[in-house]
Amino acid sequence: MATREEVQMRPAEHEAVWQQYRAGATCPMISRALGKHVSTIYSIVSSNGGITPARRRRDVRSLTAVEREMISRGVAAGESVRAMARDLGRAPSTISREIARNGGRRYYRALNAETQAWQRARRPKSSRFTQSPMLRAAVHAKLRVNWSPEQISGWLRREYPEVSDMHVSHETIYRSLFIQTRGALKRELTQHLRTRRQMRRSQRAGQLSESRIVDAVSIALRPPTVEDRAIPGHWEGDLVSGAKQSHIATLVERTSRYVHLVQVNGKDTASVVNALIREVQRLPAGLMASLTWDRGMELAQHARFTVATDAAVYFCDPHSPWQRGTNENTNGLLRQYFPDGIDLSIFDQHALDAVALQLNTRPRKTLDFLTPAHILAAGVARIG
Repeated sequence: MATREEVQMRPAEHEAVWQQYRAGATCPMISRALGKHVSTIYSIVSSNGGITPARRRRDVRSLTAVEREMISRGVAAGESVRAMARDLGRAPSTISREIARNGGRRYYRALNAETQAWQRARRPKSSRFTQSPMLRAAVHAKLRVNWSPEQISGWLRREYPEVSDMHVSHETIYRSLFIQTRGALKRELTQHLRTRRQMRRSQRAGQLSESRIVDAVSIALRPPTVEDRAIPGHWEGDLVSGAKQSHIATLVERTSRYVHLVQVNGKDTASVVNALIREVQRLPAGLMASLTWDRGMELAQHARFTVATDAAVYFCDPHSPWQRGTNENTNGLLRQYFPDGIDLSIFDQHALDAVALQLNTRPRKTLDFLTPAHILAAGVARIG
C-alpha cells in the first residue's frame, strides 16, 4: 500500500526518484536528496520491482491540461459548448463528453478532469505468460530447478524452434518476477534466482556511494607479485553469513587455496578484527603478507589489524566480488558443510578447524588434483 507521503509526491518527484535510482543511487541517498522518508522511496522502487516504469505519453488526440483549464474557465463564464469547441479547435461532441464524464457543468474542474483522464488511460498489457499457460508452466518448472532466466530463454528457443509463442526473453521473465502487478509468475520464485533479489538493481549501483572505511587502500595498488600467485602468503578474506545474525570469517591463501575458518562473535569491526588477529597469530611467522577484503565495514579497523600482524590490507572495488574470486569459490564449497539458513554460532573454533582440515586435504582440480596442504607446504619449503 502506498504511503501518504508517496501519494502526495508530484510526478516530477517520482521521475526524480527513478532518475537517481538508474544512476546508481541507493534508497537512503535518494531519500536525503529529495527530503523524503526512506520508506517512501523504497516503496516507490520496490512496487515496480526496481525496474523503471515506461514514461507515459499523452495521445495526440487527447485533450491537454491547458485545454481542460480553458474548458473550466468557459464553464465558469457560462459559455456554450459550441463556443468553447470553436475556441479550442475541437469538435463540440468532444467538449460535451469531457464535461459530462467529469461531473457536468456544476462540478467540472480542470485538475480533477486531468487526473481522472490519466487514470482512465491506463491500459495494462497482458503478460506473455498470461496469454500462454504452456509457456508459463515451462518457465515455472525451470525456475523451480534453479535455472536462470537467460538459460530458460535460450533453452526454449532450442526446444521449440518453430513455435514463436514459446519464445520469451530473459528480460520478460525478470519483469514478470519483479513486477507483481503483471501477475504471471509468483514472487516466491525469486528465491530460485542466484542472487535471490526481490527487485532489479541499477547496473550503476554502488558507483555513487563512497567507502566509509578510513584510509582504505584500493586493490588497484596491490603489488603484481600478488596477482601471479608465484609466492605464498597473500590471502583473501570474507564473512559467511548464517541464521540469527551469525557469521564465520574465511581466509584463503591465493597460491595454494589453503583455508582457515575463523569463529567470530559478531559482524562489528572490533569482533572481526580481534578474531582475525587471533587466527593469523596461529600461522607460521611471515605466512600472511597481505589480505584482500571487500568493502564491508567489518574491516574498518584494518589499520589495527596491520599493526598486529604486519600484513597489508587491500580493499576490492564496490560490488566487485569477482576481484576475490579465490575466496568466493571457496565460500561456495563451504555451503556443503554450512547450508543456507543454518545457525553458524553453534560451531566453535574446533569444529571450524575440522572442516578446514577436510577442505585442505581434498584434491582440487585447479591444483592439478593436488591438495591445498601439499601446495602450501611445498611453497613454504621453497622460500625457506
